[in-house]
Amino acid sequence: MPTDTKRVRGPEASQSPSLFLCKPAAVHPSLEPRADGRQRDQVDVRPVFVRCGLVSQAKGSAYIEAGNTKLMCCVYGPREMERKDDTDMKCGRLTTDMRFAPFSCLERGSWIQGSQEKDLSLMLHESLQPAVCLTKYPRSQIEVNVMVLENSGSVLAHAVTCASLALADAGIEMYDLVLGCSMRQDAASYVVDPSYVEEMDCSSVGSNNQGGLTVAFLPSLNQISGLQSDGEMAEETLTAGVRTCIDGCYKLYPVIQQALSKAVRRAALPSES
Repeated sequence: MPTDTKRVRGPEASQSPSLFLCKPAAVHPSLEPRADGRQRDQVDVRPVFVRCGLVSQAKGSAYIEAGNTKLMCCVYGPREMERKDDTDMKCGRLTTDMRFAPFSCLERGSWIQGSQEKDLSLMLHESLQPAVCLTKYPRSQIEVNVMVLENSGSVLAHAVTCASLALADAGIEMYDLVLGCSMRQDAASYVVDPSYVEEMDCSSVGSNNQGGLTVAFLPSLNQISGLQSDGEMAEETLTAGVRTCIDGCYKLYPVIQQALSKAVRRAALPSES
């Protein structure tokens, strides 16, 4: 076989130059400051902007913005069930649909609902159903549609809060509001309301105490309606994480109450003829 005369062959016992590069000293995640200036190992949630009643075609709607995470929720119903086979004479039905806008993530997605969106829709349904008085709406269904406009982390927790606001704006009878909060455990350190970069951070893949936790909480009843976790965390860490998320929900509660009271006052104003 003829040799390639135009290629300069290197020595047989050669090594890659990357082996001789000086690697920077590894910084433990617990010592790194958070990109947005918030503190680690503290209940430090992002500032939240909330507004109700923005979509006139829906029975109730809500918009929430936490940092760069932006979501919109619309509620339709109660109305007659589409399928007569699913009709319940004693109890209504709650349906949830959560989708990502194609421009919401770093990589452009499609309008077709994927497996992640189906899982999030199921978690959203499990978090909201215990708070809705479905016995007040027999033979009816209530539809909750959540659209993620921008994903910058903690979308499930903020989707729970936004959907609860939209249900209240629609006048649906509920036992209590549902607030969501999430945290990310990384070895001995944790962050509350993590951003998208912090959720994707895999700096401690080999650690046995790493994972994420999302809690849906009813503040007035002091009850948990939904809990979702991933990763590997010790029992003590998981228990402490639930308490941390509950404290984060209590921090959001005054903001949600103020947004609802403003929506009620706007609705009570006489319309200009």
